[in-house]
Amino acid sequence: MKRAAVAVVGGGVIGASIAYNLAKRGVRDVLVLDRGRGPGEGSTGKATGGFRAQFATAVNVRLSLLAREKLREFDDEIGVDPGYVQAGYLWIAGTATAMDTLRAAVAIQNSAGLTEAREIDAEEIGKLNPAVDLEAVVGGSWCPTDGFISPLQILSGYIGAATRLGVKFEWNADVTEILLCTKRNTRQLSTSRGPVSVGAVVNAAGAWAGLLPCGDHGELEVTPLKRQVAVSESTDVLPASTPMTIFVDTGFHLREKDGRVMLLSPAPRAIDDSLESGVDDEWIDSVLAEAAGRVPALADLRLDRQACYAGYYEMSPDRHAILGPAPWCDNLFLANGSSGHGVMHAPAIGQLLAEFICDGVASSLDVSALRPTRFSERAPNVSTELL
Repeated sequence: MKRAAVAVVGGGVIGASIAYNLAKRGVRDVLVLDRGRGPGEGSTGKATGGFRAQFATAVNVRLSLLAREKLREFDDEIGVDPGYVQAGYLWIAGTATAMDTLRAAVAIQNSAGLTEAREIDAEEIGKLNPAVDLEAVVGGSWCPTDGFISPLQILSGYIGAATRLGVKFEWNADVTEILLCTKRNTRQLSTSRGPVSVGAVVNAAGAWAGLLPCGDHGELEVTPLKRQVAVSESTDVLPASTPMTIFVDTGFHLREKDGRVMLLSPAPRAIDDSLESGVDDEWIDSVLAEAAGRVPALADLRLDRQACYAGYYEMSPDRHAILGPAPWCDNLFLANGSSGHGVMHAPAIGQLLAEFICDGVASSLDVSALRPTRFSERAPNVSTELL
């Protein structure tokens, strides 16, 4: 039987970050198991690459600030460029109510250490993104240090650095059950490639984390949520310096990437929840119509239908990560439910989870707000996050 001091279930960017940080701390015999055929087949490979610290709760702001610090050191530490570009995030309000929401969020961001985030008026919005129609714009918020990252470069960097430190990655390895050999401890994983004897287990299984059986114990409240991305044909309609631009009223947002425009928006109605169904035609029609109304320069935008795609967010009930030891098992650790923010927070989550395992507590940052027990305690995080 194979053995591992720590088995990490899930080889996406969060799992790879955890494995690297454990090995960096001196943990030997770390094994990462992933059901995909190779790196990047899950949510990491479908992420659009946004990075922001403009959140509406202090814990998410501080997670981003810790992640940003790690990204700035990434090339020197890991040997790979993470693609961090400070193009900024531009939030636009079309109503007084939406502006009040942004104003409250900026206050939280400033108090949590993101001092460069600020409220802006319509005139400045026009300067930051001249393509936006300002007629129905009330105001917005702006942070110049937000921007973009390269999810697959970060994943590749972590896998390479972890491998050099002795971490083993196994692909085509579907974990079917975490076996509890005593009431409070797990000692074995059942996988498609045979059993694995373990000292500790990390659930970093992304959107499918809540489906991972763990005996009759515990219930992880993580569910998959389909999100869609419309991708244009090659175009120069928006410059590469265009910030991520988000319209608070509906959640519609857009960015330029590699000479194309990406359009994103929560689906206007319930849609088929299988990836095999691809991108919903009615959703495409609605997002194109909103793009033309919000950004007139996109009125004649032509989509590359073959490049449009869907992926999954791993949603927790309060849209915040679930991070720390599982309350029902002493040697099971959870890194789940990032709710669309997993790639950008992965550098921070990896360090914090390694601290939980090695030290019993996360010392780099107070993440008590993300404790797995908060739902049973009826103390979820409350915020106005749209994305």
